[in-house]
Amino acid sequence: MRKNNFGLGAMTAATLLAATSAQAGGLERGGYNIDLLFDPSDYVIDSSVTYVNPQRKLNNVRDTNPLDGTNAGRPSNGVRATEGYWVPRIGFKAGIGEAVDCMFDYSQPWGAHLNQGRNWVGANENIETKIKSDNYATTCSYSFDAGPGKFRIIGGAFYQEVSGFQERLAAELPAFLPFSGVGRLDLKGDGWGWRVGAAYEIEEYALRTSLVYNSAVDLDNITGTLDLRQLPGGLGGNPLAGGLTPVFGAASMPDSLEFKFQTGVAPGWLVFGGVKWTDWSQLQSLSFCPQSTRAIACTSRGPTEATSLDLFYRDGWTVSGGVGHKFNEQWSGALSLAWDRGVSTGLGTHTDTWTLGAGVSYTPTENIELRVSGALGLLTSGSSGPIVRNGQTYGRASYDFDNDLVSAISTSLKVKF
Repeated sequence: MRKNNFGLGAMTAATLLAATSAQAGGLERGGYNIDLLFDPSDYVIDSSVTYVNPQRKLNNVRDTNPLDGTNAGRPSNGVRATEGYWVPRIGFKAGIGEAVDCMFDYSQPWGAHLNQGRNWVGANENIETKIKSDNYATTCSYSFDAGPGKFRIIGGAFYQEVSGFQERLAAELPAFLPFSGVGRLDLKGDGWGWRVGAAYEIEEYALRTSLVYNSAVDLDNITGTLDLRQLPGGLGGNPLAGGLTPVFGAASMPDSLEFKFQTGVAPGWLVFGGVKWTDWSQLQSLSFCPQSTRAIACTSRGPTEATSLDLFYRDGWTVSGGVGHKFNEQWSGALSLAWDRGVSTGLGTHTDTWTLGAGVSYTPTENIELRVSGALGLLTSGSSGPIVRNGQTYGRASYDFDNDLVSAISTSLKVKF
């Protein structure tokens, strides 16, 4: 049986706050988390679920092209853009001898859900967009004595599936026509990634530092359909109008580098923090082209592009810190503060986010740990509108947004044996 770390209750209470990062930049939901790998128990099952409720609303919405008629009779203020979502995670960790630990986990690192509906001025930019992901990972480490502590080498691999859809108003049509004018894009893709890192731990001081790199996941063969059957055939000279067209494309989910630290500062007290960089700038304008044109490169605004998802993100940075306290053998608590740099560059609503989190951990027996945490965050204000990249204009609507709130609650159960 492995020895338990000093202040474990405070450390696990601090760890659970990672799930309350709420609304991080880009398409991040749960992100990557390998904290379970460091649990000193021989065998551990850890499961959690987090509910996040962002309250982003749009104001002063203007249609970029008022001649298309989408302004008529539609609201332009107080438009709710975001939907609440769940983030599940489950993992199993096993100690193999005194030096090797391995964990196997399922998570949903990426996702998005924008749902302004059809009844708003910017319906030609978005009616509903939903993206989800499934990530299956194996991560192992090997540790050895180094000075007063232990040095740990970390490595692993993961398989990722990403899917989603977008609906938008492709054309404003007269009411007497038997068509809604709505177009829909459905997509799915998968790929592999890997991670490598290192950590150093001194049990006596509850000290741990870690640096982990997660590779990009190349979705080289995204496939799906562009459904324009709610448009009259050949409308506006578009040969795809009126039909269901198989499409293809490619994208890369971002790589990331994360540094974390924690250390005991007094009996029962722990401070922790971290810095994470995420390469969201990989996601610019994602082009999708008819399968029949695979012999031709599918490029943004290229001759075969059927449609695109226009993101134009910049790299993301997340900085967090906090303090944890072990009240007694059963109860621990923690507080944290996090700042996430917005990744939007003029198109979209991903501005800076500040999040305050709090959590408690209850250990009724040495084999069971229950955790509950919550977070309240500030989505900072900004504006979105058409942008020009490489001489091309992207974006179909302009709007402003004020400071908005995001809240989250998380529960988890850890069983050790």
